[in-house]
Amino acid sequence: MNAHHEAKETLLFINGKHVPATSGKSFDNVNPATGRLVSKVHEASRQDVDAAVRAAREALDGPWGRMSVEQRTTMLHAVANEISRRFDDFLQAEIADTGKPRSIASHIDIPRGAANFKVFADVVKNVPTETFMLDTPDGKGALNYGVRVPKGVVGVISPWNLPLLLMTWKVGPALACGNTVVVKPSEETPSTATLLGEVMNAVGVPPGVYNVIHGFGPDSVGQWLTEHPGVNAITFTGETRTGEAIMRAAAHGVRPVSFELGGKNAGIVFADADFEAAVEGIARAAFANTGQVCLGTERVYVERPIFDRFVAALKDKAESYKFGNPLDGETTMGPLVSRTHMEKVRSYFAQAKEQGATIVTGGGTPEVPREYAEGFWVQPTIWTGLPESSSVIREEIFGPCVHLCPFDREEEAVALANDTEYGLATTIWTTDLARAHRVAARINVGIAWVNSWFLRDLRTSFGGQGKSGIGREGGVHSLEFYTELRNVCVKL
Repeated sequence: MNAHHEAKETLLFINGKHVPATSGKSFDNVNPATGRLVSKVHEASRQDVDAAVRAAREALDGPWGRMSVEQRTTMLHAVANEISRRFDDFLQAEIADTGKPRSIASHIDIPRGAANFKVFADVVKNVPTETFMLDTPDGKGALNYGVRVPKGVVGVISPWNLPLLLMTWKVGPALACGNTVVVKPSEETPSTATLLGEVMNAVGVPPGVYNVIHGFGPDSVGQWLTEHPGVNAITFTGETRTGEAIMRAAAHGVRPVSFELGGKNAGIVFADADFEAAVEGIARAAFANTGQVCLGTERVYVERPIFDRFVAALKDKAESYKFGNPLDGETTMGPLVSRTHMEKVRSYFAQAKEQGATIVTGGGTPEVPREYAEGFWVQPTIWTGLPESSSVIREEIFGPCVHLCPFDREEEAVALANDTEYGLATTIWTTDLARAHRVAARINVGIAWVNSWFLRDLRTSFGGQGKSGIGREGGVHSLEFYTELRNVCVKL
């Protein structure tokens, strides 16, 4: 029997309906744990992109635009509740697309994906604007007050590493602020964005408010969406190179962008750190989600007195992960997302070897049960001994790998951490409070964690500097991007 006849189809979601692409083309969505087909994904044509943008514009000018903040935010709470009600459907879809273990997806991806709608609905409901009284020559004065209005149609381009979570991180605030969206999920992970269309319909979100189109970047949906004159703003999480291409497209029509891009984040472990907590924290930062986290840590500087002990302890952690069936509660590490990405990560494993790294552990393929032999697996890998000029230390790999290097002085650790074009996140481990504040203030990043990693209060600012991005999202900071602030001046 031909598997292609049985394969599920992943359709587009335009104007409240799941519709086939007019291109007649589709591409394979593959389960990274098995290498087997999950679904045939409809590849949108330029006409489909037009239709999605048009639907978004009509919803904006129609029922969605006329809704009160109270009505909109109540609806977004209902969206979150409906995701939670269909938790298992979302969980299965996310695991099939990413191969990540149930233990991760059920604790992070799906619950936080749902929570994003509630958090931003509440921010929008409760955020104040500004008011000023102005004295005027006639003595009667004037009142100025701020009003937040939606940007319009927002193009959302979301990544494959945390597909639902990072998509709703943008769609939540965009909709809460009264915008409509056209979403292009990663071609690697199209399922949960499509499924969310069913949720929108179930709770009565008007057609056209949320649209999903599938396809690739250059000469495909990504390019057509970002170049589309009907799109008022573009938000993107992904690689820096893609961000540069989107920025060029957005220059036509002077449209705003919000980017969270690549990183080559540094961790710093001081000798006075709580040793066990630091090992645990750095292991998570280096290996969680198979190293496919933009905030992850691929280079760590450890104070010399504890260096050897730290390397040995992290090696034990790296060798303790269990691979295999993502649905099995015992599994603690999944595959990389695709064959292409696996080849990229393996090429860095090869470069590390060529450049003379000491391979503390890993560098190859783990043992997995036979039915997962075609999956995209790599071992968690630790290196030491490379010069700072090495490509392995300069370039974002986005796999479960980390280079450890000793340092002697605080200034040296800060200089090493800052020696990069990126500036997304850092994680600092010390029990010296003064040092913690001092070092956190000096590292050029958008997010500095002290004695923790990936601990997120959704009210706080999130984003990078340098090649790691433009703008901030989270809490009221998201409103800066998803709304225009209008001043109304009333002469009294």
